[in-house]
Amino acid sequence: MDSIVSNGTWVLVDLPPGCTTIGCKWIFKKKLNPDGSVDKFRARLVAKSFKQKEGIDNFDTYSLVARLTTIRVLIALVLVYSLPIHQMDVKITFLYGELEEEIYMDQPEGFVVHGSERKVCKLVKSLYGLKQAPKQWHEKFDKTILAFGFTINENDKYDILLIGSCLDIITETKSFLKNKFEMKDMGEADVILGIRLTHSTDGITISQSHC
Repeated sequence: MDSIVSNGTWVLVDLPPGCTTIGCKWIFKKKLNPDGSVDKFRARLVAKSFKQKEGIDNFDTYSLVARLTTIRVLIALVLVYSLPIHQMDVKITFLYGELEEEIYMDQPEGFVVHGSERKVCKLVKSLYGLKQAPKQWHEKFDKTILAFGFTINENDKYDILLIGSCLDIITETKSFLKNKFEMKDMGEADVILGIRLTHSTDGITISQSHC
């Protein structure tokens, strides 16, 4: 909840005449490490997107993922040329997207503001569960990396795999991204879409047993 508040995800307003709200709910889950141990427990506020109406509070939606064949090609290049390969994770990915639509949401359970119980949340930025959340995040991320000098591959997008000719380039890119978003530096990549990478002094070996 602290991330949502600090990010300025919504403002409290009176519901305009003729408008309706969408609901929200808390989702509780645990995030696992690659070895199966528990990394952390997470509570996530999710919008009830089934109440969204196309053409009113969402106009264009899509979700982008990298193709497994592309990931395998990149891993092959890493192995052949002994390139460093690192991963990063955006901690509040979809919360960075800026909304174009006007969306009103009920105040979340357990966090109704005292004295403003009748007010609703006017969403300023995206929220998990919104139909347009993936689109808004990718547009935000694309603008950011373009400003840093990268070129976008429109066919494949992935969170966030860094491969470079040397570690200094990767370190510089990490610093840039950490300055723009709240990031988790995962270090050397170990599991990518089910492919396990094992790093050693002799190089990298891969296992596809998790595909």
